[in-house]
Amino acid sequence: MPLHQSTPSGTQKARRLRQDQTPAETVLWRSLRNRQLEGMKFRRQFPVGKYIADFCCIEKRLVIEIDGGSHVGKEEYDRKRTVFLEEQGFHVIRFTNKMVYDQLDAVIEEIRLAAGRL
Repeated sequence: MPLHQSTPSGTQKARRLRQDQTPAETVLWRSLRNRQLEGMKFRRQFPVGKYIADFCCIEKRLVIEIDGGSHVGKEEYDRKRTVFLEEQGFHVIRFTNKMVYDQLDAVIEEIRLAAGRL
C-alpha cells in the first residue's frame, strides 16, 4: 500500500475531519487552497500511514500541523507522530492556533520558506 493511502476507516476519519475542521485550520486553509501559495498543491486532513496530517504538500514532502487545545497533554503522541512522518521523508512544521490567528502572514511566510528549502 503506498504510504499516502490509508485504511478504509482512516479515509473515513480524514473525510470527517475535513468536514469538521477547526477554526484555525479553516483560516490557514483559505491561504493554502487552490495552489495560492506559490503554486503548491496542499491537501487537508491527508492520511499518511496510520496518521492524518492537517495539511500536506506531497510534491515538497511538507506536512503542516496546527496544534490547538486538543494537543495539550499529548506531546508524546505528537512527538511520535512527527518522528514517523520524518521517517517517511516528510518535513513537519507546527504552529499553534494562536499563531495562525495572530500572525497569519508570518505563518504563511514560514511555510513558503520551508517549502523553498525542500
